[in-house]
Amino acid sequence: MKHLITGAAGFIGAALSERLLSRGDEVVGADNINDYYDPALKHARLERLAAYPAFRFERSELADPHATAELFDPAKGCGGNYDTVVHLAAQAGVRYSIDEPHAYADSNLTAWLNVLQGCRHGQPERVVYASSSSVYGSRDTIGAGAGEPFAETDCVTRPASFYAATKMAGELMAHSYADLFGLDVAATRFFTVYGPWGRPDMALLKFTQAIHAGEPIPLFNAGKMHRDFTYIDDIVDGLEKLVDGVGSQGPGFREYNLGNGDPMPLGDLVSAIEKALGKPAKRNLLPMQAGDVPYTYADISKARRELGFEPKTLLDDGVARFVDWWLGYTGVSAPQRRAA
Repeated sequence: MKHLITGAAGFIGAALSERLLSRGDEVVGADNINDYYDPALKHARLERLAAYPAFRFERSELADPHATAELFDPAKGCGGNYDTVVHLAAQAGVRYSIDEPHAYADSNLTAWLNVLQGCRHGQPERVVYASSSSVYGSRDTIGAGAGEPFAETDCVTRPASFYAATKMAGELMAHSYADLFGLDVAATRFFTVYGPWGRPDMALLKFTQAIHAGEPIPLFNAGKMHRDFTYIDDIVDGLEKLVDGVGSQGPGFREYNLGNGDPMPLGDLVSAIEKALGKPAKRNLLPMQAGDVPYTYADISKARRELGFEPKTLLDDGVARFVDWWLGYTGVSAPQRRAA
């Protein structure tokens, strides 16, 4: 099989690319390698992928319609004719969207439109679009200690950030192209993905770095946050099923929550890092931030039923694997692990 994966230098894009390459598939990876976070991490991910002969990288600005059209052109270097297109490229980050909304319009709307146009003409067997749990917005209370799970049937018309609004708009765009041009499109609503090679702007890496350095970590909403932390390998399991056509009924649009289905207090994440590093955290309790939500909770019953999706990784195990990767990647001294 031949796949186009946009955002291939990103966290999820690189992990999915490696999974598909390792089973013998061909991957064309596209990315503009922007500087939202240190491009060195993106280049390091690409170096791992370059070890596979079936990987081809194209540095491409997807917001440019001509550059995107070339990725789909059978007469150009990539050759087009993809079995699947997985669109993971996006401007990430909820809080950054408050200050730089135009970056989100370009990367999350215009670029996606250009990819959809390429799919319209190239007609891949399947298209996968990376959405986000952010589309669900904020829930008023956690209630009953765990909160109500977010289901694909929930109303998603009140996004709490512009980032979330662009992701919801992307789903609507995909729905229209699926109906108009006979595309098979699946949207994946990711819930707090973490693991080795993760993004530096995410809490796990920021907290790990700060705790190791003996610096305080910021806990917004006084730390009273719950997140449905989902390990990267479990996310890739779900994406691989979609790439392979599991759950497909032909042309049309469908959406899936890909999460752990078990929201954890933010304090549990901090405790897991403390255990993995063997060092206590210094906590700085702060007010809620604009655009943030107090909890996320994935109802994954649809993904279980239609895809056979079943997350397997416990938070302590996933965090320990991340810390081991981070220590090796940064070259800092290994910790004296605390006893369980």
